[in-house]
Amino acid sequence: MDIVVSGIRSTGKLHLGNYFGALKNFVKMQHENKCYFFIADYHSLTTHPTPENLHGSVKQVLAEYLACGLDPEVATLYVQSDIPEIPELYLLLNMNAYLGELERCTSFKDKIRNQANNVNAGLLTYPTLMAADIIIHKAHKVPVGKDQEQHLEMTRTFANRFNRLYNVEYFPEPVAYNFGEQLVKIPGLDGSGKMGKSEGNAIYLSDDPKTIRKKVMKAVTDSGPTEPNQPKPEPIQNLFTLMNVISSSDTQQYFNDKYNSCEIRYGDMKKQLAEDIVAFTEPFYTRIESILADTNYLRKVAKMGAEKARESATRTIKEVREIIGFRQF
Repeated sequence: MDIVVSGIRSTGKLHLGNYFGALKNFVKMQHENKCYFFIADYHSLTTHPTPENLHGSVKQVLAEYLACGLDPEVATLYVQSDIPEIPELYLLLNMNAYLGELERCTSFKDKIRNQANNVNAGLLTYPTLMAADIIIHKAHKVPVGKDQEQHLEMTRTFANRFNRLYNVEYFPEPVAYNFGEQLVKIPGLDGSGKMGKSEGNAIYLSDDPKTIRKKVMKAVTDSGPTEPNQPKPEPIQNLFTLMNVISSSDTQQYFNDKYNSCEIRYGDMKKQLAEDIVAFTEPFYTRIESILADTNYLRKVAKMGAEKARESATRTIKEVREIIGFRQF
């Protein structure tokens, strides 16, 4: 049975892109592998959240994980900061991570362009913390998006470097998890790119119906096709892509025919899409609200997850310290 590790930053609520991109598969995957799912609150410190925001975001993401179907009795579901062995391994990995390779990381170069006034050490060493998250459980596989592939490659580099430095075969070199199917890329509502929190173009699983309707009605469109069977520009194709994921085949066919015959009314299409999204997300929204209200249950889940995760992490750190040469007198 493969060990699989995956995390999500605590700064972001889960949106449709998260669900169709990975979470839908996580629910199935947890029964087929030994899975560790964590909420990455240490990673969020690079953006300096307030204590209130940090705690509230962790609670929100934990509730959303549970509402999506992750079972804390089956998988190990925990908060990153509850595992003190992770920052220790992060420290040890940093001793053999080199400035040049960290500076070449694409995500770091993007960050220093976009937030020049907040280029902190956490951003530079983000890949080593991510590596610690993964190899603390000696993971074999990691579900990653395209934007995280370089970080996973660096994780393999750090794991392999540790093995070479200390002449051991201790850490596996984790590979990307292949769900066995083409993943759905959910577009945003702003006419281009994928759905994401930082892009401000997302529909969240915790959005109420009024919010969803308002967001969808503001989605970017154009003046409509001018000739039959005209290729769809990106903003319009994005709406149809959302409809293909959410709506019935009859609904999809109806609006596709209307577009091809130049009779499309985008207002009608967006109203229908909004109602279909509301119908899809409402069970998640209801479960999230219910779970958030049960603080005792969330506390129990977090405590149980921390105990399970620490069992693995403590063993790894003990063995790593012995390999490196730390000895108690």
